[in-house]
Amino acid sequence: MRAVVQRVSSACVKVDNNTTGEIGDGFLVLLGVSYEDTEKQADILASKIAGLRVFTDENDKMNLSLQSVNGGVLVISNFTLYGDCSHGKRPSFINAARPEKAEPLYEYFCKKLEENGVAKVEKGIFGADMKVSLLNDGPVTLILDTNDMERK
Repeated sequence: MRAVVQRVSSACVKVDNNTTGEIGDGFLVLLGVSYEDTEKQADILASKIAGLRVFTDENDKMNLSLQSVNGGVLVISNFTLYGDCSHGKRPSFINAARPEKAEPLYEYFCKKLEENGVAKVEKGIFGADMKVSLLNDGPVTLILDTNDMERK
């Protein structure tokens, strides 16, 4: 699994002009699922994101976790994170999971965030054309890949 994690002051997602998810302080997570991923990768990634200490403390140091600031997470499915642009001009998405595999893992990942103590987990609509708005805070943007985490 891959995630682009952005610390935000606010974020929302709309589908057909209807807001389907919205948070204040927290993380906007763009989540990509590969054809190789299982619940194990979702467990690892949810635990990592829930515990990331990238919110500033009273000394202006990135030292606080999502739980410490009572932050939320807006999770957006994004198969294009597995786009391979190494050949030609049109990305190949062969490494992205098919929807019938990706959607259950996306839902499982969101559930695992809650189980890891995230107070508010909001979502887009899987597979929909979504319009995502955010107010990036910092900016703080991290790219997490479970393949990298499992090797260490």
